[in-house]
Amino acid sequence: MAQGRLPRWRTSSRLLVWAAILSATAVTNALVQVMDSGRHGTALALWEPLVWEFSSAGAVLLTLPLLWWGCQRWPLHVDTWRRLLPLYLLASVGWSLLHVVGMMVIRHLAYASLGHHYQDDDGWLQRFAYEYLKDVRTFALFVALEHLAGWFGRRRQGEASLLAAPDVGPPVEPVERPQHFLVRKLGKEFLVATEDVEYAQAAGNYVNLRVRGHDYPLRITMAVLELRLDPLVFLRPHRSWLINRGQLRSIEPLDGGEALLHMADGAKIPCSRRQLPLLRQALAGG
Repeated sequence: MAQGRLPRWRTSSRLLVWAAILSATAVTNALVQVMDSGRHGTALALWEPLVWEFSSAGAVLLTLPLLWWGCQRWPLHVDTWRRLLPLYLLASVGWSLLHVVGMMVIRHLAYASLGHHYQDDDGWLQRFAYEYLKDVRTFALFVALEHLAGWFGRRRQGEASLLAAPDVGPPVEPVERPQHFLVRKLGKEFLVATEDVEYAQAAGNYVNLRVRGHDYPLRITMAVLELRLDPLVFLRPHRSWLINRGQLRSIEPLDGGEALLHMADGAKIPCSRRQLPLLRQALAGG
């Protein structure tokens, strides 16, 4: 399983929670629209605002996994938010466009299934501009919540860092080839031996270190981490993965020249076609 991604059950649970929140909001907004229509002396059947609201909520739900993936792929940090802000602004336009198109398709289908024809008095450009002014706030809210949840998750899960050279005196161990990682978790610090790292997977600006069933995100690139680890112990079967050769149990060849590496904890890690011969050579040499 790719450790840098959310488990499927967790994604489904989050979607169910947001589906409940958006559904409650849609029903409330629809009732308010019917009451406002009655106060102004015009009749409005309840099914129409329900279609309007649920079409919008449904389109949002369909695009949430894509938004979450983007937040994990390009996480915002103190030293990266200025560089990534234009990317997120551009993404908000694309997300809003998907929302509007999805919403309009759902409305047309819903009206047609009820024997009616949906008519939008606004043109597409005017409709998109109107919706974007609302969507950009929703987009910013979801992005903020996703990063806030990620921050709390890392605090609870623990975040690793490389041992730095001390200000005074010689380092306890070689800094260039660390024997331990420092893990901060819920205000406490402890050391994790490098040899206990079973494998590592790139996840955006982080690399997740797998240690005894736990993932510890380390803010580093995979290329830099590979240089810091002992090449006799850690092998690079894929551009997004490093493995501890002592945790490798078997190699399963696949069609096309790739392979799956079966690890001691049951994980299946991809090995690229280019790296497979190098991996076998390294294992034979060891």
